[in-house]
Amino acid sequence: MTILVTGSAGHLGEALMRVLREAGRDVRGIDIKPSDFTDIVGTIADRAFIPCAMKDVRAVIHAATLHKPHVATHGYSDFVETNIAGTLNLLDAAAKAGVDAFVFTSTTSAFGSALTPPPDAPAAWITEDVASIPRNIYGTSKVAAEGFCELFARRHGLPVIILRTSRFFPEADDDAEIRSRFETANTQANELLHRRVDIEDVVSAHLLAADRAKAVGFGLFIVSAPTPFARDDRLELRRDAPSVVHRLYPECHALYAERGWQLFPSIDRVYISTRATEALGWKPKYDFRHVLSSLARGKDFQSPLARAVGLKGYHDTVFADGPYPIA
Repeated sequence: MTILVTGSAGHLGEALMRVLREAGRDVRGIDIKPSDFTDIVGTIADRAFIPCAMKDVRAVIHAATLHKPHVATHGYSDFVETNIAGTLNLLDAAAKAGVDAFVFTSTTSAFGSALTPPPDAPAAWITEDVASIPRNIYGTSKVAAEGFCELFARRHGLPVIILRTSRFFPEADDDAEIRSRFETANTQANELLHRRVDIEDVVSAHLLAADRAKAVGFGLFIVSAPTPFARDDRLELRRDAPSVVHRLYPECHALYAERGWQLFPSIDRVYISTRATEALGWKPKYDFRHVLSSLARGKDFQSPLARAVGLKGYHDTVFADGPYPIA
């Protein structure tokens, strides 16, 4: 069956295209930008473009989106056009074509303000049951698109899986304070404890979701590297996160010290991806244990796929105050 991948010039889209092509799968990539992984150039916001893109398609993996870094450079209507109307166009065409699976890439940013507990409160324990409180147009537009996904699953029988992915981009953090205190690799290693996932594991989750969508019918799952933390660790994580990490991984102190790395002094949220592992049979490989094992061997902890896709950025402009403009 032909698999349609939207956003094929982006981080995840390219990664999906690479893996599917290498596996000899029949795959079609679409994007507004030409690339080595884009078969058809066009926008999902154009309803007239969708039938051409959907020809003979049996599964859709919808990764195209405007992201958080676009909040400062794009208006609300741009997010509505791409993230909401574009998703609706695809859902409508997929339902009419009777596709076997529609996988929608969403984001843990959809949880919004629920991710930041009050000072001195325990770290937020984020499961799929936590209510979304979007705090910008990016989160709002993704939650709205999720709503249309569920509507098409419930009302039109379209098999839909929503994957709320945590961070997987390789670029430096958008927080200037984080960039000033931690080198990028150090930051991203730390994040694999609670709020990051390697792109190879993201791809495997999407492909499993496409395979399982018909059996599941409708589902929403968090996709993030499995955390080593327990729910009872939440208060200590907020007050003194390194003490928890060193208790769980005594070898971490020396491995980090060799590189001049530091752990985050406090962790404010922990993503729980247990449901994705249980319902989809997802088996992520790139967790914090893998990080420490890689450091001990002097190896890069990123997957080969992450290195192959590399940096892409989100804008054609270089900004003086960091990798992204300030909203």
